[in-house]
Amino acid sequence: MKHGVFSADRVVFIAGVVAAMHIGKLPPALPVLQEALGVGLVEAGFLLSIVQLAGMSIGLLIGLLADNLGMRRSVLGGLALLAAASALGTLAHTPAWLLWLRAVEGCGFLLVALPAPGLIRRLVVPELLSRRLGLWGCYMGSGMALALIAGPWVMGGLSWQGWWAALALLSLAMMLWVWHAVPADPPRVATSQTGTALAEWLQRLRQTLGARGPWLVALIFAAYSSQWLTVIGFLPSIYAQAGVTALMAGTLTGLASAANVVGNLAAGQLLHRDLPAHALLIGGFVSMSLGTFGIFAEFSADLPVLRYGAVLLFSAIGGLIPGTLFAQAVQVAPSERTIATTVGWMQQWSALGQFTAPPLAAWLAASLGGWQFTWLLTGSAALIGLLLALQLAAPRTPALQRA
Repeated sequence: MKHGVFSADRVVFIAGVVAAMHIGKLPPALPVLQEALGVGLVEAGFLLSIVQLAGMSIGLLIGLLADNLGMRRSVLGGLALLAAASALGTLAHTPAWLLWLRAVEGCGFLLVALPAPGLIRRLVVPELLSRRLGLWGCYMGSGMALALIAGPWVMGGLSWQGWWAALALLSLAMMLWVWHAVPADPPRVATSQTGTALAEWLQRLRQTLGARGPWLVALIFAAYSSQWLTVIGFLPSIYAQAGVTALMAGTLTGLASAANVVGNLAAGQLLHRDLPAHALLIGGFVSMSLGTFGIFAEFSADLPVLRYGAVLLFSAIGGLIPGTLFAQAVQVAPSERTIATTVGWMQQWSALGQFTAPPLAAWLAASLGGWQFTWLLTGSAALIGLLLALQLAAPRTPALQRA
């Protein structure tokens, strides 16, 4: 189904980009919030990490909820939560209030992101699926890049409350677009007893966690995301050493995030041409390990242009990994009704990687007196990802049942 130049699956992709903008809206706002609300460094850290904490703790649960609620309904509900929380955020006068609303935004983000691959699968013909899922893999990089680049400019003219209000309105508009452009979910099978519904949830949970494929894609995503946030999160330190201004740092960080889109799009095209998924994953992890060596190794300390080139290599070629994994998640889910649950499990491990690796990298840098050995941590994650990717080449779960 098309509405103008946008097909329904592309509308779902844009909804994911808008949801990801809520994840990326905070980093450029932190200096302003520290001044306006008295946000301390510890509180700023919690504001940054609580979205990942939500994904780490309840990603699988929200995936189960999305499977039960219906994919389109879940996306609509998530956009509504994002719009409401962002609008209420404009009234926040304390960091604690903003912190609670950030947790709500984390739930809204998951309700949009987890069912989207399954919804896209339902909306496109099989021969276009790998390309469309490769495009979906760009949603986080695209949304983060837009927020990192646009945020400082919007706040410069409208204050941080205006930035929050703008994203609330954008989410509301996106909700209306999804409601108009995306076909309704198929009728749900009614269950007469609460126990029956609970039994269905437990059955989907057992199906997902009892299969080999969901575990593989989840652990591989953790190996990827732990490196991603470690590098992107500490880019300001690299820029500071090079004497880059804060505004330019936001733009460079946004461009680095946008480079990730290149790899995601390439993954969809290469999978469409029947290149093996494990080959793309291996290429992505090798490039990420080389990139982080160039970023953090001591030999490049006085070569900021080389370091930024390594950042772009890390981000662009590393983008092959999420694009490939989203396509694989649809393939390895035990049944159609467990797609969002499988993606939720993948998201939960991704959040775990993002929640734990940056503090480990900071501890390592503090212990050794610099960032020069950070590549050992990220390289270890890349090695784990490589070994897991090789497992995808082995015989796996039978093809997805269209139940």
